[in-house]
Amino acid sequence: MSIARILVIAGSDSGGGAGIQADIKTITMLGGHALTAVTAVTAQNSRGVEGIHPVPTEMVVAQIDACLKDFGADAIKVGMIGSAFAARTVADRLKRLHCPIIVDPVMVATSGATLSDDETVDALGALMDVATLITPNIPELKRLTARNDTVAAALELVARHGAPVLMKGGHEEEGEAVADVLYEEDNITSWQGTRIDTMHTHGTGCTLASAVATFLGQGDKIHDAIAKARDFVRLALLEAPGLGRGHGPMGHGAVRLDVGNDTAPRLNQVTVTGSDYKKMVEFYRKIGLKQIVDSPDNGYARFECGGGATLSVQCDPEVEVEDFTALYFELDDLDRRVRDLAGKGIPFEHGPRNQPWMWREARTRDPAGNTIFLYKAGEHRRYPTFRIDRPRKR
Repeated sequence: MSIARILVIAGSDSGGGAGIQADIKTITMLGGHALTAVTAVTAQNSRGVEGIHPVPTEMVVAQIDACLKDFGADAIKVGMIGSAFAARTVADRLKRLHCPIIVDPVMVATSGATLSDDETVDALGALMDVATLITPNIPELKRLTARNDTVAAALELVARHGAPVLMKGGHEEEGEAVADVLYEEDNITSWQGTRIDTMHTHGTGCTLASAVATFLGQGDKIHDAIAKARDFVRLALLEAPGLGRGHGPMGHGAVRLDVGNDTAPRLNQVTVTGSDYKKMVEFYRKIGLKQIVDSPDNGYARFECGGGATLSVQCDPEVEVEDFTALYFELDDLDRRVRDLAGKGIPFEHGPRNQPWMWREARTRDPAGNTIFLYKAGEHRRYPTFRIDRPRKR
């Protein structure tokens, strides 16, 4: 079984929230294998950066060559680069390769500490010249172009370096809406989301870029890779463990079963029926499941199981309960898979529909008559807006 080999060229974060540490966690959780070339060692935590020690450029290149000549790489992610000379040297090494290269022009940590001097920022152009995708946040975009108009700045980078630019919108300070925008030579694509209310955002940029690299290395097209990478980042933010007294790390390790490039569908949600809501809820809570949705008026409750799967109960006192189970299989490419299955003769009671509970689902039945839902929920399976303990700012 093949596994995507993702080479990360970036700095180390002693606090484990960003840099190489965030990259390794992301790539691992998404089913890839992380290879690393450390460009700098930093002393930092959730409150800030206390020291930076660049790794000599010849050692950075030696790490890259050691990985490539043995393992090879299906995609490369470049983050913090230690010096201007390192940026130009690494760019010269990478231009000979034929795989996706994601350049995340890291300049400032989440805490506000500067990670790149002016000479190094100027030299980032050489790296962006060999990029498949450039992923700056808004402050980085403005610094790279000396423009305050973000649209003009992004389009300038596209024209200057010949690569699409994904502008990350999390640094916008106003409003509840957050948009990430992909600028290409002839197209602009936007992904919208609501702001997640947490201060534990250290490593969001590193995580997004390495997730995109992993999905590209696994064969996804760029738009699909970005969409799935955004899902991963949002779930990791919702799972942030609350460590540190400043901008703490996200919860990469708790994102299970929600995002991936699995060949087989993910079984992560089962619904069972009943007639007595109170007794059903009491039973499933008693056996140790964590209740995350409580809607007695609708006869509906949802529980979180160990490992991240969810189980729900749907109760109606007026209906005679039969031996019945509804199975839910989540698919990232729901619409395409439903079309493919319908073409193979599987009848659907309805095709993919957007539902009020923020899922998109299609419905069919197995030969025994059990209802099967193929669906896409993203963060809304475990973190619906009506979740009874939805994370608040910590």
